[in-house]
Formats: sequence, structure tokens, C-alpha cells
Amino acid sequence: LPIGCLGSSSPKLSFGYTKMNVSSRGYRVFSGNSSTACTELAQTITERLGVELGKSVVYQEANRETRVDVKESVRGQDIFIIQTIPRDVNTAVMELLVMAYTLKTSSAQNIIGVIPYFPYSKQCKMRKRGSIVCKLLASMLAEAGLTHIITMDLHQKEIQGFFSFPVDNLRASPFLIQYIQEEIPDYRNAVIVAKSPSAAQRAQSYAERLRLGLAVLHGEAHNFELVMSDGPGLASPSSLAHARTGLELPRKQSKAAESMMPKEKPPITVVGDVGGRIAIIVDDIIDDVEDFVAAADILKERGAYRIYIMATHGLLSADAPRLIEESAIDEVVVTNTVPHDVQKLQCSKIKTVDVSMILAEAIRRIHHGESMAYLFRNIAVDD
Repeated sequence: LPIGCLGSSSPKLSFGYTKMNVSSRGYRVFSGNSSTACTELAQTITERLGVELGKSVVYQEANRETRVDVKESVRGQDIFIIQTIPRDVNTAVMELLVMAYTLKTSSAQNIIGVIPYFPYSKQCKMRKRGSIVCKLLASMLAEAGLTHIITMDLHQKEIQGFFSFPVDNLRASPFLIQYIQEEIPDYRNAVIVAKSPSAAQRAQSYAERLRLGLAVLHGEAHNFELVMSDGPGLASPSSLAHARTGLELPRKQSKAAESMMPKEKPPITVVGDVGGRIAIIVDDIIDDVEDFVAAADILKERGAYRIYIMATHGLLSADAPRLIEESAIDEVVVTNTVPHDVQKLQCSKIKTVDVSMILAEAIRRIHHGESMAYLFRNIAVDD
């Protein structure tokens, strides 16, 4: 019997997916070498697909130059490169670029990058005299030979417009919602919390699908923030007037000058009732956890008796594990889009949800030219 027809019924998996053993003919799945977790994720995906992991050697030379040797023919095939992004972001990015270029020069037909967490996604807007680094990375990937990208929960959906080739931005919310329903006792007594007004749309999407209440945190833990224009190199009107005339512009005549002064923001307040309920904060990335810790303290003061953090990408940099362990947060739930094994050893409150299933299904559908709409069937517009 052909592979994939070995039995009349395939084992059922979450969200209606079934394990499909497809032929390895016509495409290969390769893994980066950025971390052990990357290799483990690649092996899990290939097991779900019923194919073998592509043979390649990815290593760094003594001078830290990245070298890639592909050990099998890829001519005329669809190639999928699975690359997670660990703490050493730049090395992982360079590894992906070199690997894509190597496969391109080996006559691969299509090169699809499976990058669950897209790096530099927070640098997608102009800030003062900064730059939009995310756009630069998109151009570099296209130049290296990538023809398609599979990623998950981009920090801003508009990032897809930076690319000159298709981008499939998958969602982790069905997996996190399933975790809430199955692993949080009495979740019906929970309320979904947005850490800031800008995150209210994502929180509302969760609340509607779970049929729960919604609360929004407003304000910041820091009392002052310097409000600056997004344009690079813009001087204040008062400084321009002083440069021309040697006189300072009177404050009453310049509202623009007042907007450049440090602006006091209110302390964190909660819009919504969390008293006697479980608080579930949802976000896309959890990296620096100071804001989450401060939010947890406020929610505890307002009467929440358990606090959960749900995020797709658990970067958890610096002292994040220690801060979480010592905080009022009861549990932090993230997916395996980013390696965080070390952080889990340092903090018992961190839990992981596996999303390899949807990545494997996306690979299978892209190779066979099937619609991707099936993977978005329970996704809200604002998710």
C-alpha cells in the first residue's frame, strides 16, 4: 500500500488535524543548528509528516563564520528550513541566510523558511533616529533565496507587507485557548485581561471565544515618559526659535513645545471587575517581565486570586525567570516557537504548549498546493 493509506483511520489529533504520512518525494525538511530545541522541533514536525529530516551539517568555524554543507541532492525540490531564534539572535539569522543561499545555489526549486518567531519584529516602526530593521531583514531573506515564509503571531500584521514573497502568519490562539479550557480549573470564573489598551483587541478575541469577561489595564508602572516625535532629527520649536533669534519662544505661544516636555502618566489602574476571579493576561511576546509583574501586583490588590500569563513567544530574557518565580504570577504559558529550556529549569511556573502540529500541517498544505484557510477557521479578525 502507498504511504498514507496504511489504515482506514488515522489517529485523531487536536483541532481536527490527523497525522498524514506523505511521501518524501518532491520536498525536504531541513533544520538549523541554532539550538537543541530547534532540532527537536524539526524532528517532531518530520515525524508528524512521516518524512526524514534532511541531511546537512551546520556549524561555526573557529573564527565564528557560519558554514553549511548539504549532504543530499535538492535539485528541483521544495525545501523547508526550520529555524527557531534563541538568545543569540544574530547567529541564528546568519545561519538561516547562509543555509537558504546554499540551497538556492544547489538548484532547489522553492525555499520556504519556517520561522515560528520572526526576529526584529519589534523594530517595525520608525523611532526617533532609528530604523525599520524588520524591513531590512525581510529584504535580506529574499536576497538569500527564500521564496515563502511560515511564521506565527507577528508582532504587527503589517510586517507581512515588508516581504516581496508570500507570508503565512499562523496563530497560536487555538492552542492557548485549549490549554485554558483543559488545564485551568474553573476557567469559567476567569476574566481575560489586556496588559494595555493597545492589546485590548487581542484580549477581546480571546474573551469572545471563551465567553468570558474582559478587563483592561491602563497606565504604566513608570511615572514619566518622554514623548518624542517619530520623525528622525526633528528639533523642538523653541530650540529652532532660539537658533534663529537667540530668544526662547514663550511657552504660551507654543503648544508643540509643551508636547515635548516629560508627560506624567497615571499609575496602573484596572478597567473592569477582577475581584474573586482568575485573571488571564494575554499577549504575543513576553520578554522583559517587569510590566507583567507590576500588572500581577495590581490584579492581586484588586482581588484576583490566580493570575496566568498567556503568550505565543516566550523570549524571557535576562532575569525574567527569577522575577516570575518571585512574583504574584501563578503560571506563565508559552509555546515552543522560541527555545526556553534553560528558563524552565530556573522557574517552575513556566509551562509549554506544543504548536508543531499546525506547522507540520502548513508545510504539507503548501507543498501540495492546498488552501491554508483550514488553519484559520477558528481565528478572529483581531487575533
